[in-house]
Amino acid sequence: MVTAAAGSPKPSPRTVTPTVETVLAFVNTRADGSGRRELFGDGDSFAAWLAERDEFGGETVATDADAAVARELRDALVTVLLAHSGDEESLGEPLLRAERHLRRVGALYPLAPVVTAGGVELASPQAGVPRVFGTVLAAVTTFAQTSEWGRIKACRNPPCHFGFFDRTRNGGGLYCSTGCGSQVSMRKHRQRQRHGSGAPSEA
Repeated sequence: MVTAAAGSPKPSPRTVTPTVETVLAFVNTRADGSGRRELFGDGDSFAAWLAERDEFGGETVATDADAAVARELRDALVTVLLAHSGDEESLGEPLLRAERHLRRVGALYPLAPVVTAGGVELASPQAGVPRVFGTVLAAVTTFAQTSEWGRIKACRNPPCHFGFFDRTRNGGGLYCSTGCGSQVSMRKHRQRQRHGSGAPSEA
């Protein structure tokens, strides 16, 4: 359940809210080829991950088919987050496919407003794994309403693509860490050298 309390102050653009944490926890479950392992590989691994996450309802029975649906939802979200980072390979048709998929998921796992004197909460009326997907969609929807949705990004350094919250003042961050930024700069430098356009070394 994701809350948007009435009368609460708007979070700073550089504040990681619970909704942001929910989105990032879900998208940062993929293998990256450099040490991170796939956490949604099958039903057992998906269920094990859910058992450690209270915001998704804790221990839940999950099948291999559920894990496949989770991967598809996650990958669509990662494509959107890469678009937030200006990743050219994610724009155009890949982004359109991801957005179409998210619309289908939204129709399958609808949300319900829970209105109280203290505010309004978006929650999934479903149970089990469908509630998990609804919780992710609720977090996305709630945070997007703050106008800071574009600050949730995926690292442009392939194959990292790690989801992160851009805390920079101007929202211009492209990488999840200085290490990834340095790797991209080094690759570009080597490419320029291979093409004969690198500047002579001053060392």
